Amino acid sequence: MIDVSAAASNVLDKVLRGGVADLRPTPRSLVDRGPNRWVYRMAGDGAGDPVLLVPPLAAPALCFDLRRGCSLAEHLVQQGLPTYLVDYGTVRFSDRGLGIEHWIDEVLPRTIRTVSQDAGGRPVHIVAWCLGGILSLLTTADRADLPIASITTVASPIDFTAIPLVAPARPLIELTGGWLLTAPYRLLGGAPRQIVRWAFQLTSVDKYVTRPLAMLTHLDDKEFLAQIEAVDRFTENMIAYPGRTFGQLYHRFFRGNDLHDGIVDVDGRLISLSRIEVPVLVIAGATDGIAPEPAVRRVTRLLGSSPEVRFEVCPGGHLGVLTGRGARDTTWQVIDSFLAAHRDQ
Repeated sequence: MIDVSAAASNVLDKVLRGGVADLRPTPRSLVDRGPNRWVYRMAGDGAGDPVLLVPPLAAPALCFDLRRGCSLAEHLVQQGLPTYLVDYGTVRFSDRGLGIEHWIDEVLPRTIRTVSQDAGGRPVHIVAWCLGGILSLLTTADRADLPIASITTVASPIDFTAIPLVAPARPLIELTGGWLLTAPYRLLGGAPRQIVRWAFQLTSVDKYVTRPLAMLTHLDDKEFLAQIEAVDRFTENMIAYPGRTFGQLYHRFFRGNDLHDGIVDVDGRLISLSRIEVPVLVIAGATDGIAPEPAVRRVTRLLGSSPEVRFEVCPGGHLGVLTGRGARDTTWQVIDSFLAAHRDQ
């Protein structure tokens, strides 16, 4: 039975107050900025080695600060950890020439050094989601001189042949020599934010179809409604992919599956994940359709020089495993344990 009083209160909040979710951002201050790089220090009195949150391209940094109570950034601050976040800002048509080397050579190295310096020269623990994890791994493999203490990747696919969602499109793409998507992204200068948003929503189309009924049957569940509001805001703030970056992801990762063997050609140089010499935590979502467990697990076989490689499967889909309503008691606990074992050593 629905609690009529609670349902009425939630409806009033939706109608009169704009919603039930607390969407206030975790307090922060800007410590550095540059092209496609805004580095923030989350407010708090944490001490010791800093934690840097690295989002993927095309998705907003809101992924780490979805809403109060479901914010990994807020959680880390509450744990007493110096917490930083890098935001790439808005991608424009003028950015169409930027490739993944821009993030590996410029954005992430500069961010990591800034965070380390701001934290008193301490090494940085990276926590990254989806493509942010891939970029963080490649940056670490390429730049052994960076002050990186550990890496945590959440829902970062490495073996793209293990993603069922893309399997049906492969024969047609190969039949056309890859031009099925090449011509459109070159014409548009990348993948527009609207297309990125639709693609993300399609991965959970069943939830969007059944959502009206789910909301009606959960009108008395404030947390349920708040999560929907927060995820809607997240998807509404999707960012475009720069043309060159999208092309590299499409041809090298999606079509060529270059990451499968852990060696990628970036701007004429080979980067091997086997060069990573820091502890790595790899987390997969149990019901993730974008980065299913086999696609994520593959990286654990490629980190031969890492002193520790830990693999965990946690409940949730692609976004839910990072910041779902149950992540505090599952994924975040795994991250807390890993960081506690490797911080301030």
